[in-house]
Amino acid sequence: MPVTFGQVFAAGDLMPADSLVGRFNDGTEVPLQLDVKATHPDGSVRHAVVSGLIPSLNASETRLLSLMKTNAPHASGMGPKTLLLNGFSSSVHATINGVRYSVSADDIIKTGGAYQTWLAGAVANEWQVSAPLTSADGVAHPHLTARFAIRWYNDIKKARVDVTLENNWAYEPNPQNFTYDAEVMVRGAVVYSKPGLTHYHHSRWRKVFWWGGDASQALIKHNVGYLIASRAVPNYDQSVVVPEATFTELKSKWTGAAIEPMGIGMAIPYMPSTGGRVDLGLLPGWAATYLLTMEGRAKEVTLGTADLAGSWSSHYRDKNTDRPVSLIDYPYMTIAGIPTDTRNPVTKQLEAFPKCALGASCSSPYTYDSAHQPAFAYLPYLVTGDYYYLEELQFWAMVNVFGTNPGYRNNIQGLLEPEQVRGQAWSMRTLAEAAFITPDSDRLKSHFARILTSNLDWYNKAYTDNSAANVFNVLDMKSAVVYNNRRGIAPWQDDFFTSAIGHAAELGFSGAQKLLSWKAKAPVIRMTDPGICWIDAALYSMNIRDSETSPLYKTMSQVADASETATFRSLECGSAAMASFLKLKVGEMTGYSDSIAGYPSNMQPALAYAVDARLPNAAAAWSKFMARTVKPNYGNSPEFAIVPR
Repeated sequence: MPVTFGQVFAAGDLMPADSLVGRFNDGTEVPLQLDVKATHPDGSVRHAVVSGLIPSLNASETRLLSLMKTNAPHASGMGPKTLLLNGFSSSVHATINGVRYSVSADDIIKTGGAYQTWLAGAVANEWQVSAPLTSADGVAHPHLTARFAIRWYNDIKKARVDVTLENNWAYEPNPQNFTYDAEVMVRGAVVYSKPGLTHYHHSRWRKVFWWGGDASQALIKHNVGYLIASRAVPNYDQSVVVPEATFTELKSKWTGAAIEPMGIGMAIPYMPSTGGRVDLGLLPGWAATYLLTMEGRAKEVTLGTADLAGSWSSHYRDKNTDRPVSLIDYPYMTIAGIPTDTRNPVTKQLEAFPKCALGASCSSPYTYDSAHQPAFAYLPYLVTGDYYYLEELQFWAMVNVFGTNPGYRNNIQGLLEPEQVRGQAWSMRTLAEAAFITPDSDRLKSHFARILTSNLDWYNKAYTDNSAANVFNVLDMKSAVVYNNRRGIAPWQDDFFTSAIGHAAELGFSGAQKLLSWKAKAPVIRMTDPGICWIDAALYSMNIRDSETSPLYKTMSQVADASETATFRSLECGSAAMASFLKLKVGEMTGYSDSIAGYPSNMQPALAYAVDARLPNAAAAWSKFMARTVKPNYGNSPEFAIVPR
């Protein structure tokens, strides 16, 4: 049985020259192939794809495989023509208005078409080929392109066929939706068909099949403790107990049109919807559930929703590079504003994307934004090493920074500060993850790192290194002070931003570590400053000035006086009288303290990162926070169940 999975390594644990061998509890060993993708600054392996062939595994059997270092030499791989020698074939077909367009992976290989190698070694070889769909008379469709990632296990003569159909060229004229009868064939047989499929503009869909017999039965469960300890993912509370009902509910929702191509799985169709939701956070609830449990149904939903993240019209691929379009290549591109805003003074070209074809449809039932954007693809790429998830992460990271007007974002710098604070938070999260995990050999790695550094430099100049910065350690730019007639900020959005910077700091970005030392004081102040009662530390909005033109307050007492009622302020903090006034239990925080998505829950990751940053009073703030009498049951959805390390 073949197994291939992604694995992150803590800095210093594994060097690129090292090899791995798998060892079962009974002492038997399995040779493992290691395809290193990203490395730490010290040269050690950060992320790799690991492949092996398990000699035997019975139904419902669980076996523990330890990864052991060895000095065995790395075996070389082979070329894709090996597939042809074994009779491989796979093709994609789309019939549009009676015209059948097709593309065949084996034909691309036969004719010597370009290919990229993703995996190479004695166990698994994976090659990627792509081409536009073409009619019988040789006319290539201008927008529809098929991509095949074919993973060949030579010893068992089986191949995993990963098929993606895209409608997402960034600068192809006349973009539009296309409705077609879709068909995927493997080894001459139809393995998937969908009549009347409407493929939205700048989107893509994915299906995975097997050639030579299904070999996908193994469920890989990672070592959760090591994965979290590597700091590649936040420190989710491993004591959380997820009940069977949570998995049952996830599985019950995983059905119907929502999980077919152009569906969006567990995501919310209108991202800007407000209110508490399970898809927000450093990880969405379903992914955090999977991370903590490694349970099969949670994994299916997590990976499946990441597959379906391609359905949003947010995918722009550059024909010149065949990669997600990059702000570094087109510093004036945007999907906002007017075309003249996109004139590049160097090239003299307009970098606006072409408008929808005249008379055609470019409508979609889905609306995306950065302010409510789930983390779709980062964890799936970490644990699988699938190239599709890598590019999905890159598409979302880039669309967040080029989606604003070039003048507002300082063109090539991709500054996020004009966005809503929550939009800044989730965009920084995704940007940092893309810069962290993108393979070293990928040209986009330096692009993401450059944009991330530009943003961190801006925040550090405006706040960390600014002696005149506000004393509440909150973001207070124009886009932040938008509440109560531009008097106040939203502490919960500010907490989102703090947690995103904490995550980026854990990923090793020095600018984020510096910014965190300033930013993470904000939740600590609200929990410990005597000028405000900690019961209300997770308040919905917090006034920081008298009016839009007034100077900022200097003390938390002023903030509390301006943000809370006089009656509340007159009561002893945490007293029975205060609880009675609020209609809460004694020691219960305001802001829906029992909810997994309440404002105290939003605050929890920010406080945890403050403790990790060793900030003054942070430990005391955490202790007070954890002593509150009403807490959520994170077993239902643990997206905010992050604790100090």
